[in-house]
Amino acid sequence: MSHNLTYPSTSSSANLFGNILIITKWILLQSEAPAPTPAPAPAVAAPVVPAAETPKPPVPFDAGASKRKNPRQSLSVPKGAQEAIAHQVEPTHTQHHGVVAVTTTGTVGYQGLPQIGSPPSALRELPALRDAPPNKREELFKLKLQLCGVIFSFDDPTSDKRGKDMKRQTLLELVDYVNTPAGQKIFTESVMSDLMAMVSANVCRALPPATDDFDPEEDEPVLEPAWPHLQVAYEFFLRFIVSSEVNAKAAKKYVDQRFCLQLVELFDSEDPRERDYLKTILHRIYGKFMSHRSFIRRAISNVFYRFVYETERHNGIGELLEILGSIINGFAIPLKKEHLQFLVRALIPLHKPKCVGLYHQQLSYCIIQYVEKDADTATPILNGFFKCWPWSCSGKQVLFLNELEEILELLGADQLNQISKTLFTNLARCLDSDHFQVVERALFLWNNEHLVNSGCLSRLNAQTVLPIIYGPLYKNSSGHWNATVEGLAQNVLKMYMEYDLVLYDQCTTAYFKEEEDAKRKIQAIADRWQAIEKMATYNRSQRMIAAA
Repeated sequence: MSHNLTYPSTSSSANLFGNILIITKWILLQSEAPAPTPAPAPAVAAPVVPAAETPKPPVPFDAGASKRKNPRQSLSVPKGAQEAIAHQVEPTHTQHHGVVAVTTTGTVGYQGLPQIGSPPSALRELPALRDAPPNKREELFKLKLQLCGVIFSFDDPTSDKRGKDMKRQTLLELVDYVNTPAGQKIFTESVMSDLMAMVSANVCRALPPATDDFDPEEDEPVLEPAWPHLQVAYEFFLRFIVSSEVNAKAAKKYVDQRFCLQLVELFDSEDPRERDYLKTILHRIYGKFMSHRSFIRRAISNVFYRFVYETERHNGIGELLEILGSIINGFAIPLKKEHLQFLVRALIPLHKPKCVGLYHQQLSYCIIQYVEKDADTATPILNGFFKCWPWSCSGKQVLFLNELEEILELLGADQLNQISKTLFTNLARCLDSDHFQVVERALFLWNNEHLVNSGCLSRLNAQTVLPIIYGPLYKNSSGHWNATVEGLAQNVLKMYMEYDLVLYDQCTTAYFKEEEDAKRKIQAIADRWQAIEKMATYNRSQRMIAAA
C-alpha cells in the first residue's frame, strides 16, 4: 500500500472525498507503525507500565490534591505516586487538615483518590500508655491515634471482629488516660495534627441519604452502625476540647472553620445519640474559640435557611436551637445588628414549617431570650409571629398560644401600644375558633395573674381589649357546647364588668347593634335575591307567551 499522501484537486466534492481518503490513510498508518518508546510521564499523567510487566494497582496520592479546585484533577496519579510504583517504596503517611492519606504499594483507592484514615498496617499490639516511659509516651500516643484512625465497615457486623475490638479498646484507653490531670498534659501542639487526623477520619463522613417516607414523629430513627467506635471518638474529642491544658491559640489552627462546618452538617444525623454529642462539642468549641463564633452562627443560619425555604427536612434543628439558646443568653446589650437580623431572618421564620412541633420548645426559649435581652424585639417578633400563625391547624395554634403567653408576660407598655390592635384582633380570632381547644387555651390567658393584674389584659387596657373581644366572648358564654369554654368565657365577661360597668354596657349595646345590622344586611340580600328570582320567572313566562 502506498503511503504517499497527496491532496486531490478540482471540484469541492472531490476535495471532500480526498480529505476522507487522507484521514483513512492516516489511521491505517498509525495502526501499522511500531509503538514509540515510552517517554517519562508528566506529573498529571497515569503511571506508565512496561508491556512486559504485570500492571500494578494505582497508588493513592497525597491528601493535598483534594484541595484542587477542579475535581477531575484528583483522578490522575501525581509524579510521586508513579515513582512509588516504580521503586516499590515503603508505605508513607501524609497528614493534611485532619485527614490521613496513606501512600502504600498495593493499596487501591478509587481511581487514585486518597484513602481516608490510617492504613490497616497501623493495627498492631501496642503497650499501655501508663506503662511506657515518660519520654516515650508522646510517640506511643501518636501510634495509638494512628491505630484509632483505621476505618472499619460495619455493614457486616461479623467481619474483622478482632480489629474492631482492638480499635475500641485503644479508644477507651485514650479516653481513660486523658481523663486525669496528668494525662491531659499530653495535649501539646505536637500531637494536635495526629489527634485531629484521627477524629476527622472517624467523625467527618457522609451521612446516608434520608428515606423519602421517614416521619420523625412516628418512625424510629436509624441508628449509626459504627456507634461503638464513633461514641468513644466523640468522647475523646470532647475531653480534648474541654481540657484546660489545650492552648486555644494553637488548637484553632487544627480545629478550624472547615471542621466546624462539618460538625454543623453532621447535625442532620438520624441518630439522637450522635446529635447529643455534637450539641455538647459544638457549644464547647463556640466557647473556647472566639474567632470561630461568628462563623458558627452563620453556618447555623444557613442550615435554618435551607430548612425553612427549601427542604423542611432536618433532624437536628432542636439541638441547634438548644445551642443558640445558650448563645443568645450571652449576647451583650444593646444587641448588634447581626443578632437582630438573625432573629428576623432565621428564628421567626422557623415557625412556618409543618414539623414545628418537633422543636417548638427550643425555639420558644430562644425567642423569649431575645425579649428578655431587649423588650423592643417583642414588636417584630409578634408581627412575624402572627404572619406565621397556623389558622388551619388547631394543634399548632395551641403551641403558639403557649409561646404567646410567655411573650406577653415580658411585653412593656410602649411595645403594647405599637402592637395592641394586631394582638387583640388575632386573639379575638382565636376566641372565635371552631375548635374548642384553641378557644379554651386562649381563655386560659385570663387565668395568668400577671397579665390580668399588670399586663396587657389588665384594667388599664380594658378600653382597648374589651370592644375587640366582646363578640366572641359573648357567643362562647351563651350556650357553647363545651362547659369549660362556656364557664371560662362567663368569668372573663364578669371580670370586665366589674372593672368598668359603663364600658361593659357600651360594648353590649354595640354588639347587639352590630348583630341587628348584620341581620338586616342578610335579610336585604335575601330580599334582593328573591326579587331577582321573581324577575327571572316573569321574563321566562313572557318569552313562553311570545313563542306561543
